[in-house]
Amino acid sequence: MHSKKLIVIIGPTAVGKTAVSIQLATYFKTEIISADSRQIYKELEIGTAKPSPEELAMVKHHFINTHSIEQDYDAGGYERDAISLLDKLFKKHDSLVLCGGSGLYVKAVLEGFDEMPEIPEGTRERIMEGYQKKGLEWLQEKVKEADPEYFELVDQKNPHRLMRALEIHIAGSKPLGELRNQKKVTRPFSVIKIGLELEREELYQRIDSRMDAMIAAGLFEEAEQLYPKRNLNALQTVGYREIFDFMDNQFDKEEAIRLLKRNSRRYAKRQLTWYKRDPEINWFRPERLDEIMRLIENG
Repeated sequence: MHSKKLIVIIGPTAVGKTAVSIQLATYFKTEIISADSRQIYKELEIGTAKPSPEELAMVKHHFINTHSIEQDYDAGGYERDAISLLDKLFKKHDSLVLCGGSGLYVKAVLEGFDEMPEIPEGTRERIMEGYQKKGLEWLQEKVKEADPEYFELVDQKNPHRLMRALEIHIAGSKPLGELRNQKKVTRPFSVIKIGLELEREELYQRIDSRMDAMIAAGLFEEAEQLYPKRNLNALQTVGYREIFDFMDNQFDKEEAIRLLKRNSRRYAKRQLTWYKRDPEINWFRPERLDEIMRLIENG
């Protein structure tokens, strides 16, 4: 039995992970490691629902505003950096909190990744050519056929992520999911997984309300500043892509807002589908803090 404990807080977007994580970190007098693939980018402020400055001041957070959108960063790099940080922080804390909605980042910390195969020369170029000729739908079908598990989790409208999955599949002749799962790492800490959930209607209402609050806080203006860099991988995400399409005159602002909300709800549904496959997750409503603490203390 490991004496060190990693408390993992996961769940769909807008369910209340930040508030619960801060309360737990405060109670256990420890720190929070963010496992969010977009909150690491310092240029993405409003659209990533980062903890507020007040929340960041309450508890020490890691992997918030640590990278630029100009930098390539993925789950493999996050695993390396996060495990190194955990080794350091566990020297002064018995418990740490890992909080995030990015399933691959959480998986990287808990299970690890195998080394990715070397990509044969010309593979990316051929995939890119196919995408340019046949479009996003062709790319989606190819990835769905090659790796249905990964396709359920990935942002299905992010061509960069889809092309990466496809080239790894071609190079390794195996689905990306199988490559990820070959190596069963043993971490020097125990893990307690806490999943936060709400009734679907309540969650969707919170997603819509949060999007309204983001828009009021200047989401469209933030996206406008980022528009010249819209092709960067970091910006191929819900919350920005819809506004870029609006700026390209594909539809009006009212339709952009409708799509922002709809796509956020769809993202939440994909997150839940991914997490519900894991029988080790203990599910709670976010306000059930006493029950969550009881489970952690007895775990």
